[in-house]
Amino acid sequence: QVQLVPSGGGSVQAGGSLRLSCAASGYSSTPYCMGWFRQGPGKEREGVATIDSDGTTSYADSVKGRFTVSRDNAKNILWLQMNSLKPEDSDTYYCAAVAPFGCDVSSDKFAYWGQGTQVIVST
Repeated sequence: QVQLVPSGGGSVQAGGSLRLSCAASGYSSTPYCMGWFRQGPGKEREGVATIDSDGTTSYADSVKGRFTVSRDNAKNILWLQMNSLKPEDSDTYYCAAVAPFGCDVSSDKFAYWGQGTQVIVST
């Protein structure tokens, strides 16, 4: 069982930056695929970024060049650095871990999910 505890959400003006963190614990077989997803009211969940155990990353087209996913395997921490934020990035963001069917932003088939952390980008 993996426990995922996110932090770092908040409010920022458009063009600003935020960094989300997700602390993972409780899974003995590390490292593993981890990712960030987001979902707003009435919207489908959207993959934002994933990072595999070897550091391979994938990003949604909408965030490429603005967001960077990274991890510290020794500390079991996942980050999402979000720069040049836009109002359309406003959503609840979720971290996820362990993707037995492949590590890619196009798939949300993750075994473990953290609670959401809200990001609000104002104009």
